[in-house]
Amino acid sequence: MILINLLPHRDAARKRKRELFFIALGIAAFIGGLICAAVYSWYETQIVGQKDKNTLLQTEISKLEGKIKDISGLQQEIAALRARQNAVEDLQGNRNMPVYLLAELVKQLPDGVYINSMKQDNQTVLITGVAQSNERVSELLRNLANNSVWLNKPELVEITAAPVPLSARDQRRVSNFAMRVTLKRASDQAKPSALAAPGPKA
Repeated sequence: MILINLLPHRDAARKRKRELFFIALGIAAFIGGLICAAVYSWYETQIVGQKDKNTLLQTEISKLEGKIKDISGLQQEIAALRARQNAVEDLQGNRNMPVYLLAELVKQLPDGVYINSMKQDNQTVLITGVAQSNERVSELLRNLANNSVWLNKPELVEITAAPVPLSARDQRRVSNFAMRVTLKRASDQAKPSALAAPGPKA
């Protein structure tokens, strides 16, 4: 006996395929949503973590900026203290400069030269005096230029001849002179000695 199926089996198969398609589509959409949610939460966690790191960095930068300001203030105070220390040392070292000036002039004055006056302006000293001859003045200039420790750069301003009466009938010609000389500071004296100190041999 032959059985013939008269039901619309093609429509039923097509309906089953459509239902399977929608079910698979729903499952794919659900899985896609889960993946998107997971990715979003991961990125959100990373963003929150980076914001926390940025906040920490900003806090540390603010602290470092405060420390830098403190250090710059300390450096200015140190520079001011060093300037004061140098000023005090200069005053302390230059306190004995008149003594050095007089002692050096006593050592460098040749015979036949007499000093009438001295005037100091900062480190420049104007010396006026009388010499028996021009040669004596030249000798004084050479001594101050080559042999003096505290005086240097002697410069003759003027020299004039003048008669000096020795008695009622006797006169002698002398040379009136004026010269400038530079007085070294005590700090300038320390520099050449420091440079001349020999270093350790290799």
